[in-house]
Amino acid sequence: MKRRNSTGDSFFAWEGEVLVVNILGKPSASKDAIGKPKGTQLKISVTAAPVAGKATDHMVRFLAPLFGVAVADIEVVFGRENVNKQLRIRAPKKLPAVFAQPSLLPDED
Repeated sequence: MKRRNSTGDSFFAWEGEVLVVNILGKPSASKDAIGKPKGTQLKISVTAAPVAGKATDHMVRFLAPLFGVAVADIEVVFGRENVNKQLRIRAPKKLPAVFAQPSLLPDED
C-alpha cells in the first residue's frame, strides 16, 4: 500500500492554522520566483546556489514576506539540502496567487 503524504493529491494542506507546502526547489535560478504546481509539489526558484542548505535558507527568507510571516514562522520539515522539501508555515497572513483558487482555501466554520 502506497503511503500518502499529509498533503494528499495537492501541493499543500492545512493543519489547523499551519500551511504545509511541498516544494520542488530550483537553486541557482536567474531570479527568485514562485512557479506553478507540478504534481504534489510547488516549484520555487531561488538565485542562491545549493551549498550547505543556503538555497533553502534563501528560499525561506524569500517566502516569509509573501506569506506575511516572520522567517521564524517557516519550518523546513525535510529537504534542507535537497530539491524536494516540505515547509510548515505558521498562521500565514496572506497567500501567493497560486494558492488563491477558492477550492484550495481552508473551510471557514
